[in-house]
Amino acid sequence: MEPFMLLPPAMINKMAVHEILECNDQTARFGLQLSASEALELVETRAHSLRSFGRVEFAGGMINKLILRFCDSPFLSCHNYAAALNDLIETFYYFKNETLDEISDDELIGLMKVYFDGNCQGSLELLQNRELETLARNIRYGLTDYWNVHPNEDDPDNEEVDVW
Repeated sequence: MEPFMLLPPAMINKMAVHEILECNDQTARFGLQLSASEALELVETRAHSLRSFGRVEFAGGMINKLILRFCDSPFLSCHNYAAALNDLIETFYYFKNETLDEISDDELIGLMKVYFDGNCQGSLELLQNRELETLARNIRYGLTDYWNVHPNEDDPDNEEVDVW
């Protein structure tokens, strides 16, 4: 059965690509830009991830939030930008499920960025398999400081994470 849609998927994709390309105005100062084909690939990755993880999204903009939050990362360059964004989109939806939707989209994106630029030093594998797995486990176990994925480290800044 086809899902009920007010707009045809081709029109929705075209609008999403346009919104993504508008982010180029802000990301260009970091030397990062997406082509129309890369933007379409991001839209397709989102659609595939939503289907794969059994999720529904009523409002767009999640890709734009990821783009704008991650564009100043010292670990992204014009050589890995589009591929990293595709991985971050899949990671986002996977961990929305794993965190039982207990945290907002903005908070998850903020934590992803803090971990990516911090302990992970730009490694998507560490982000996915260490930091976010620990975050999800902390949330499922009901820890109030769920963002504190390394509580035993002697780091005075480890107690609070600024995700904004």
